[in-house]
Amino acid sequence: MNSNQILKGKKGIIFGALNDASIAWKVAEQCVVEGAQIVLTNAPVSAKIGQTAELAKKLNAPLIYADVTKMEDLEHLVSESVNLLGGKLDFVLHSVGMSLNVRKKRDYTDINYDFMHTTFDISAMSFHRLMQTLFKQDAVNEWGSILALSYIAAQRVFPDYNEMADAKSLLESYARSFGYHYGKSKKVRVNTISQSPTKTTAGSGVGGFDAFYNYADKMSPLGNASASDCAAYCVSLFSDYTRMVTMQNLFHDGGFSYTGISTDLMEQFSDSALGK
Repeated sequence: MNSNQILKGKKGIIFGALNDASIAWKVAEQCVVEGAQIVLTNAPVSAKIGQTAELAKKLNAPLIYADVTKMEDLEHLVSESVNLLGGKLDFVLHSVGMSLNVRKKRDYTDINYDFMHTTFDISAMSFHRLMQTLFKQDAVNEWGSILALSYIAAQRVFPDYNEMADAKSLLESYARSFGYHYGKSKKVRVNTISQSPTKTTAGSGVGGFDAFYNYADKMSPLGNASASDCAAYCVSLFSDYTRMVTMQNLFHDGGFSYTGISTDLMEQFSDSALGK
């Protein structure tokens, strides 16, 4: 990885680096390359199913397990991170999402509402809970940067994305609403990144993911953005070069979000291609 040391001296927390396919994993690596000190965190269950501990060892980063649905876990995570890093934070990445209805293959028109509550709690409410904890502990330096990962299903219908689309809509709303208060009170910026379909553990669990991925790749003039590309974008938003960017949902998708139809797809759906 190339390094410009644009995060030299900065400190942060990275959520959700489950394995080397995770966007958060790539972000953690890139942050350290760029000169930052980080704390890694993940759900306690990830100790059994993930490789976060391996990444922590590789990056010489503390690892603190935390359940994002529990205030006491987040309060401990934030206070202990500030203590271990020797000062306030400069950036935080929220890369957390899980849908029980998707896992249980429940159709959107046959939702289990207990499952839906859990989905919202983990995938969206945790972002508000995290920011409130950071805010109350005054744990982020002025001009710090908080990011969460989203997807364009928050704005457009992708049927198999199920209730995660609703969770992402709520996530983006929290970024705007809390972003206003955090900016006004403490000069901290809050944004979401709407990433291309990415072959992560969470992404690949969505029904029809291959179709999602291939369609977006053909639609986007630059093709799909990779996890590594997203990591570089996150680093830029943690840096001082983006100090005045806040309350935004930023599309990082190779141009997919503003493309109506691509020439590749036009050719596939021409009368001649369809045998008409």
